[in-house]
Amino acid sequence: QEALAKSHHPRSVVLISAHVDVAMAVRAMKAGAIDVLTKPVREQDLLEAVNRALASDSARREEASQTAALRQRYSKLTDRERQIMTLVVAGKLNKQIAAEVQLAEATVKLHRGHMMRKMHASSVADLVRIAGILEV
Repeated sequence: QEALAKSHHPRSVVLISAHVDVAMAVRAMKAGAIDVLTKPVREQDLLEAVNRALASDSARREEASQTAALRQRYSKLTDRERQIMTLVVAGKLNKQIAAEVQLAEATVKLHRGHMMRKMHASSVADLVRIAGILEV
């Protein structure tokens, strides 16, 4: 289970054992187990644990898909648009960005508009959220 958690393709895990102690359960949960069940397992407990695992796995795949789409959009930005994005996320105003990168403010607005459209960002707050996900 720990190896699965560290892999590039983690899976949701439900552990079932006849011999579970507190330390083992804590270690399993810290490593990402959805649940730790002791034998004999009640059918309802197993079904609930499996459903939670499936939901967790589905959410993880959806998040990975969304992150991949954001990375794809980011890869389509020009170097200048990436530079502008970094400065916008840092909270700089168009005038400050223009002075820092030695461009006219109108040119900064143009690059900023292109970058916002390419990233599908509806606001600066949305752009900051996207930058956080991409870790840029």
